[in-house]
Amino acid sequence: MTELVLIRHGETDMNRELRFQGHVDVSLNATGLEQARRLAARMAGQQADALYASDLLRARQTAQPIASGLALPAVPETGLREQSFGRVDGMKVDDIKVQHPEAWEGWLRFGEHYAMPEGESAHQFHKRVMEAVHRLVAAHRGGKLVVVTHGGVLDMIYRTARSLGLSGPRQSEIPNAGLNRVRVRDGGIDILDWADTRHLADLPPQPVYDQKSLAKPKAA
Repeated sequence: MTELVLIRHGETDMNRELRFQGHVDVSLNATGLEQARRLAARMAGQQADALYASDLLRARQTAQPIASGLALPAVPETGLREQSFGRVDGMKVDDIKVQHPEAWEGWLRFGEHYAMPEGESAHQFHKRVMEAVHRLVAAHRGGKLVVVTHGGVLDMIYRTARSLGLSGPRQSEIPNAGLNRVRVRDGGIDILDWADTRHLADLPPQPVYDQKSLAKPKAA
């Protein structure tokens, strides 16, 4: 069995603005940098066999202080990138509704095989993510890995562990810079801990990205 410590990157301005970040390569904001510092302080001195991070800047910036604290290099892994939303990458929800109404309506159905124009479907995304996870586990079987990645990636892992399927809105809380621990074994994934943010207790509240509420019609 292999243990993974899974971390969503720290906050960005696009998180605060409720934009679809996707593959847009944005940096952490001031809060995100502080979140990363606190993560590193909490994890300093812990034992780990390797540290991997999505190659996007917000993940690499989150991983950098952790790498220093663990005395490990942060190895970039493109398979850990966020889901691509194609043409709407970087756009605010309200702008997508106006400029791409059909795509927005399609996305609200949360179908496994639906993709934003020129983007990835949940099915394609899940395949990429789980291939990356199993590749890293195979390289460090029986060890402990720290993985810095994105909310969508963690959603795919959570769904797999809970056998939730890929259709439907997100079912789990995935805060920026939260700590999540899973154990990967032959035949499955066990969740040991999820959405631990004790190290962020006195920071400003995080922006809420709730797919369930987005799918509900607004009251007249």
